[in-house]
Amino acid sequence: MTNRRSFIKKIGLGTIAASNIPGFTSAESLLRSNNPERLNFQLERTKRSYNSEYSNEYISKVAFPIGGIGAGMFCLEGTGAISHLSVNNRPEIYNTPYAFAAISIKGIKNGAKVLESTVPTWKLFGPHGSGNGLGNRNYGLPRFEKGSFRARFPFAIIDLEDKDIPLDVKITGWSPFIPTDEDNSSLPVGVLEYSFKNRSDDMIDAAFSYNARNFIDEKGHIYGQRNGFRMVKAGIDGNNGVGGFAVYIDSDYAVTDHCWFRGGWFDSQTILWDNIRNAKIVENPPIEGVSPGASVYLPVKLRPGEEKTVKVNFCWYLPKSDLSIGQRVVSGLGPTENPQNSYYRPWYAARFESLDSVIGYWNANFATLKKHSELFSHSFYDSTLPPEVIEAVAANLTILKSPTVLRVSDGRLWAWEGCNDDSGCCHGSCTHVWNYAQAIPHLFPALERTLRETEFKVSQNEEGHQNFRTNIPITPAEHSFHAAADGQLGGIMKVYRDWRISGDTEWMKSLYPHVKKSLDYCIRTWDPKRKGCLEEPHHNTYDIEFWGPDGMCTSFYLGALTAFVEMSRALREPHDDYSSLLTKGKKYIENNLFDGEYFIQKIQWEGLEAPNPVDVQSFGGAYSEEAIALLQKEGPKYQYGTGCLSDGILGMWMASVCGLPEIIDSDMITSHLKAVHKYNLKTTLLDHYNPQRPTYACGEDGGLLLCSWPKGGALSLPFVYSNEVWTGIEYQVASHLMLKGEVEKGLEIVRVCRDRYNGSVRNPFNEYECGHWYARAMASYAMLQALTGVRYDAVDKTLYIDSKIGDFTSFISTGTGFGTISLKNGKPRLEVLFGSIDVKKYNIFGK
Repeated sequence: MTNRRSFIKKIGLGTIAASNIPGFTSAESLLRSNNPERLNFQLERTKRSYNSEYSNEYISKVAFPIGGIGAGMFCLEGTGAISHLSVNNRPEIYNTPYAFAAISIKGIKNGAKVLESTVPTWKLFGPHGSGNGLGNRNYGLPRFEKGSFRARFPFAIIDLEDKDIPLDVKITGWSPFIPTDEDNSSLPVGVLEYSFKNRSDDMIDAAFSYNARNFIDEKGHIYGQRNGFRMVKAGIDGNNGVGGFAVYIDSDYAVTDHCWFRGGWFDSQTILWDNIRNAKIVENPPIEGVSPGASVYLPVKLRPGEEKTVKVNFCWYLPKSDLSIGQRVVSGLGPTENPQNSYYRPWYAARFESLDSVIGYWNANFATLKKHSELFSHSFYDSTLPPEVIEAVAANLTILKSPTVLRVSDGRLWAWEGCNDDSGCCHGSCTHVWNYAQAIPHLFPALERTLRETEFKVSQNEEGHQNFRTNIPITPAEHSFHAAADGQLGGIMKVYRDWRISGDTEWMKSLYPHVKKSLDYCIRTWDPKRKGCLEEPHHNTYDIEFWGPDGMCTSFYLGALTAFVEMSRALREPHDDYSSLLTKGKKYIENNLFDGEYFIQKIQWEGLEAPNPVDVQSFGGAYSEEAIALLQKEGPKYQYGTGCLSDGILGMWMASVCGLPEIIDSDMITSHLKAVHKYNLKTTLLDHYNPQRPTYACGEDGGLLLCSWPKGGALSLPFVYSNEVWTGIEYQVASHLMLKGEVEKGLEIVRVCRDRYNGSVRNPFNEYECGHWYARAMASYAMLQALTGVRYDAVDKTLYIDSKIGDFTSFISTGTGFGTISLKNGKPRLEVLFGSIDVKKYNIFGK
């Protein structure tokens, strides 16, 4: 920036007046034309490649989740700070603890630094409290000048550098993530490994410290912990080892200050930094009252060229929650609302009896868990697939470490759709949202199967009506609202998928009677005339009901019929009626719902079994006088009619990723997807109007719109959210295009999406929709299958390959193990790195 500053200094009013530069010329344009350096603030950006490091402006919003599945998390920011601390069985997105690591090198001027790069400028002006100086933050302490961040999920790697510090500094943050090993991937733990390499010719004598206020409860207590300290909530005796949050390092040379200097104003912080600055190692025992904070210190001596790593471990055990949602039916006596003492309890609370037992397990198994997590990371990134695809898939695996996902005490999965700032968003493992999420069924198929068991055995009644939102705790509930057509029909395809992934035919057989009841309910509720389409009003993922047959939900219907017929054949159960209905449905959708280019909706609200839309139960869909007038003119509110819907053939994508044949004409499906790409993909949204929820994509962002009306017929009140951009739908369309061989079109959608999540404005590891870490974004995982055609069928022990990109190397995960799969010159090569994959035969390009 030297040239820029000197140029500004030279420019005065006299200089401008004496020159021939017009008076309206801006300073920015002068700088641009005269400064040889790049000017990055709101003028132009540096370049960043997909799946590469984040630095400069791209590091600003990076926050990478660390924690176990359903166990809570904290985020490691791109700078090295921690944030988003959410370990109390709920999201706390803006919970930024006062906690930091520091290094102080003796005998070096400016040798004491917080082990983070500079504070992003957005934190300094604008956030709540910033106008009063944010004295509760550590932003004013010296930091490293530069930093870069690289994700190799589940590992986050930060490199720090500073002209004053003769050390190569690397931070590696992670928590276990081992496909097929759901228990070790669900631990309430995380670790930050600080590596230091002496790049000078002199001996370095330094002091490392990790410092924190009690961020679990500022009125709580700080107790002893070997080589660290333990934070507990007020009223809990942390000495009994039952609950709390432990911070400790892996050396018996560690010294702990359990109580910072007590005083007013900023006394604690002032004395703390004085100790750090002078490399003073302070030891104080735990006190009876409230401690302002604690530090654990470790002397670090390094010979020239020597490298050492300090591991800061985080373990927590906070088993109590106040989470209870849904009316539940108890003992057949009717609904009771939120019974006392009936709250969510995390899985780890049943697996471990105390914080001590978590710590003991973590210490004993650390090396193995890291080795297995590295096996996954190396095999996932050992790939020749396009970097934007690898980045998108890995970025959304962080959802599994976020508070979106919970795991109940008996091990079953339960999830929100996403995370509000201080609570979960949209409860109950919502079936139509989790349709899109393709990561868990391949990485942790045993967990995924618990969702099917809940849907069909707990949330479905004797008539076959399935609640698309499950209670927490998981219990039977009232059936007082619509079933969701896409959710319930998608669940039938997912039973088929999970059966083929697991190879467990007995499991499928146990669900089959419930699946039959579900499908029969769908037929008599939405297709009572057995036309092969969903004609009666049907609730769906847009939180409204479609009236009349449409391509989206009818394609789900045909996919579910296909799945049921296949399962019936395997079990030698009668299925002729369903096969006949499937044939009729194929003919109907191709002849009546395809406009020659894409699939549409035939809006219908008269001549149905359903009453007038004005009198039908609907979520937020009451009819005012003016809405009734609109009904007479256009039909029910919230339809799409002749629109080009990005989800317009979604059921066939579901069929493909579930290992089912697409029953609808392939050329028609491809035509629809190409139309979606043509009409709905925007490289800029500057001229796009969106009166709905704009922060997902707006202004100069690009994105794939949910719907457009390129041939006219736009409705006054189209379906809710139609003007928005959702990443889960972007990935669904992108992967479906890839499945059809339209790879570049699919990649274009992925790039537009990931460009919005490049770290400068949005967190690359938090694709949000209705809340942070939104589950639908795990549709991205389907791109692995879409590009390579790789699918392992554990029933037939066959590995399918149908590459759309020629020779490749890619990650593969099955119900029993993971590794890499390659195709070279038509020959496959499977390398299993964890567990086993029993392949009896290969099916390559259909042969």
